[in-house]
Amino acid sequence: MTVSEIEHNPLLFGHDTRTGIVAIEPAGHFVRLFYRTGSSVYFHDEPFRPFILASDPALLSGCRVPCSILQLEGGETFRFQLLFESWGECCAARDFLTAKTGTGSATSWLFMPDLAHQYMVSTGTTLFKGLEFGELRCLALDIETLCAEGYEFSNPERVEDRITSIALRDSEGNELVLRGDRLTEVELLSALSDAIRLGDPDVITGHNIFRFDLDYIGRRAKLHGITLNWGRNGSAPHVSPNARWNLAERVIDYPRWDVYGRHIIDTYFLVQLYDIGLRSLESHGLKQVARHFGIAADDRTYLDGNAISGTFHSDPELLFRYNLDDVRETLALFRIVAYPWFLQTRIFPFTFQSCPLRGNATRINALFLREYLYRGHAIPARTDSSGSFEGGYTELAHEGVSGPIVHCDVASLYPSLMLTYQLGPAGDSLGLFLPMLAELRRFRLDAKQAARQAANETERHYYDALQQVFKVLINSFFGYLGASQHNFSDTDAAAEVTRLGRVTIRNMIELLKSEGAEPVEVDTDGIYFRPPTGCDTEEKERELVERLSEALPEGIDVELDGRYRSMFAYKAKNYALLEYGGRIIIKGSSLKSRGIERYLREFMREMIALLLASNPAGVERLYAEYVSRICSRKLDVAWVARTETLNESPAAYQEKLRLGKRNHSAAFQIACAAQHGYRAGDQITYYVCGSARDAVAYEACRPSNAFDPAHPDINTAYYVEKLRHLKKRFEAFLPGEPTLFDL
Repeated sequence: MTVSEIEHNPLLFGHDTRTGIVAIEPAGHFVRLFYRTGSSVYFHDEPFRPFILASDPALLSGCRVPCSILQLEGGETFRFQLLFESWGECCAARDFLTAKTGTGSATSWLFMPDLAHQYMVSTGTTLFKGLEFGELRCLALDIETLCAEGYEFSNPERVEDRITSIALRDSEGNELVLRGDRLTEVELLSALSDAIRLGDPDVITGHNIFRFDLDYIGRRAKLHGITLNWGRNGSAPHVSPNARWNLAERVIDYPRWDVYGRHIIDTYFLVQLYDIGLRSLESHGLKQVARHFGIAADDRTYLDGNAISGTFHSDPELLFRYNLDDVRETLALFRIVAYPWFLQTRIFPFTFQSCPLRGNATRINALFLREYLYRGHAIPARTDSSGSFEGGYTELAHEGVSGPIVHCDVASLYPSLMLTYQLGPAGDSLGLFLPMLAELRRFRLDAKQAARQAANETERHYYDALQQVFKVLINSFFGYLGASQHNFSDTDAAAEVTRLGRVTIRNMIELLKSEGAEPVEVDTDGIYFRPPTGCDTEEKERELVERLSEALPEGIDVELDGRYRSMFAYKAKNYALLEYGGRIIIKGSSLKSRGIERYLREFMREMIALLLASNPAGVERLYAEYVSRICSRKLDVAWVARTETLNESPAAYQEKLRLGKRNHSAAFQIACAAQHGYRAGDQITYYVCGSARDAVAYEACRPSNAFDPAHPDINTAYYVEKLRHLKKRFEAFLPGEPTLFDL
């Protein structure tokens, strides 16, 4: 299996096979395509007529913008493609339709607000075909700033809070530190622009680059009246100050920058996407993430944030080493977390910068729009129905500790059911859904096999990353089916898939019981169970799972996914597993949450380890040790502090408080009182001071950076009480309780 064999499937990668395209931008009546050939970049302009899809061209009656009309085949809602001579005219028509139809636009016309996206959907073009990830020219950027005396945070609006250092490292290994002890801030900013133009990167990356580095640079440039001509056409960045990114239940506000001909990738965003399912990171900060991935150098320079200003004056060389280490780690991190998105940008009609910010269902919907337009076929309107349907089957059959444990699951349960029972959206008149899903599954299996047979590490890494991308896409097809806001969704079909999923899992439970196995935890597509007596080797366990798979319909494949010495089942979807090698895996927000204080997380981990090792009596000793440590005068505030993410702006919080629509929050109280302008998505770390055991956190909270070890004011009674309440949750599994059963 070669790369070309994969990428020449037009249903997945688009019908335009041109290679080397690294960016697409508007250019008057044309679209400008930037091509990379080795170390150089050239551009080509080609005509493009932007469009709006409509149910009836009469909707534009009264609009003075000229357009031509292309009627699409089929009777679906959007059966007319209105074509315009320029992007400006297309946007003017959009404004006319918005004023005319108001909220009815979703069912009468469809506009794609990104010209590059429109072009790629219309032509089947995608970026990066034929390019290796290492061929992209990347530039990592990081800045350091002063903070005026008497303040906690740097503020770009304060004249004295200048940029003191800008570190750059590119993918060729070139490094540069622009030093504020030798250059004025104006010279720093000018030198930065020169470095970007000279290096001509395809990608500018940084960690939290949107919300700090770029925002700070932009505000300081404005203060000095400097134009940042970073674009490949010499233009300044376009800044959208109130951009918003929805990540699961979280909302992150940020100022989005778009640089002509280049992509800006924020590794802070990509790290959160990486961690959304795994939840394996204690923090999303650069230093902690670098240590997690093993990319932090042994001699890496570390500085506390509040020491930056002082270090610039007392030891500038130390500050510059610290700044340079930041960009080294950022670029190394980019190579890890950006690679899957580089591969997805080859598939989906989105730019590299936009692709990670789009949801899985939105990206899949774009594939259907692209293929329907290629075939000249009408497109159905979004249903926007609010209908709900029953989800997967879950059950906790036994609480407490048991073992040994075997885990079996159905490989891609919902996609397998959709293919086995031919369940696709009713509105897909061209019948693309199931063939596309089948191709993705086939390519994923081929890519897995190619990874095993790879001739070298580079090839193996490529195919392994590719099969992971296909795995994510395959599993997202069910989510797309049940997401009613997209053009080809079908909640009735999604409901039938989940019904068959519940039937399949119940059948698996009965088959296991007939073999003498004892199910412990059941969740949507897999079962943790105690094997029957005599099934005491990996070979016998695998044979049992194979018999289970053979008893199910063809196309529904059950795999042995893990075997464990013991399992602690706390409640449904919350459990811990002890591997035979000694590693402990913890699943579920009740047992593994970044939202609680570190000392509580550590206590819970150690307590779970004792339970899994059949030593529940040790929990009382562990509890006493933690109480003693909390009451110590040398208590580290970071151990008891809590970090919370602001899910809205401080202004919105205060307004809801005024209207009685929400409760007080410690993090928001600190944000509202701070001089620093906090946004939705920012994190605040605080502790509770005082001495009352029943203290109210929002009334007694202080930011952690305000803690003075010489005059400690941590409320130890409050934190001991929280520990006691946590331990109490597990009393049923401690000595003397009947729910704990022997191994």
